Amino acid sequence: MDKKEKKKYALVTGGSRGIGRAVCEQLAKDLDYTLLINYNSNKAAAKETLKSVEAAGGNGELMQFNVVDSESVKSVLQAWYEKNENAVIEVVVNNAGVTKDGLFMWMTQEDWSQVIDTSLNGFYNVTNALIQKLLVNKYGRIINMVSVSGLKGTPGQTNYSAAKGAVIGATKALAQEVAKRNVTVNAVAPGFIKTDMTSELNEGELKKMVPANRFGEAAEVAHLVSFLASKKSSYITGEVININGGIYS
Repeated sequence: MDKKEKKKYALVTGGSRGIGRAVCEQLAKDLDYTLLINYNSNKAAAKETLKSVEAAGGNGELMQFNVVDSESVKSVLQAWYEKNENAVIEVVVNNAGVTKDGLFMWMTQEDWSQVIDTSLNGFYNVTNALIQKLLVNKYGRIINMVSVSGLKGTPGQTNYSAAKGAVIGATKALAQEVAKRNVTVNAVAPGFIKTDMTSELNEGELKKMVPANRFGEAAEVAHLVSFLASKKSSYITGEVININGGIYS
């Protein structure tokens, strides 16, 4: 079958809550993709995301795997492709991430590894499993969710800053490898965004550090991701786009 007739999908890892959910909703509104909403354990939250995707006029399905588990990632994606022969995943949003904050001198090996595994190895496991198909397809959009921490470093987040900084380096390198095939690779670096992940932070105190004097909304990040996932962004690749209300260092 001609590739134009293939059913087109966008995969969002960690799509059940926060920024991931907002991205799924925005892609459903803006672009003609069926959403693959990845989640690890919280099926109820993933179902909520699916409901809001459908309410936005889109379609989607749930896809369970832990991005850290390379075998699981490969087998789930392979099984999906076997079931959906006339389909292509064109957009990959690597959004899954965890934080295990604490001062480096007290940081356990487990807290270091878990954060690196989820953000950095998760990026590798998912993107590596799909990259060949994107190249054969001669079109694709890879968007990696990083953080202001990966650019300037955040005290108490040495593990998270290391993981996100590494993904930024990987973004810039991979972008150069695949650009000739119309596959773009970009990173989005949010600052303080209102989500479950930041709900325990002292917003009143921290927003004083932000020139815009407020935390961002997940929907604001999702608009940027949606643009990068669209054909309009075809000449932007290898970029890290800050969305942080003016905090740079």
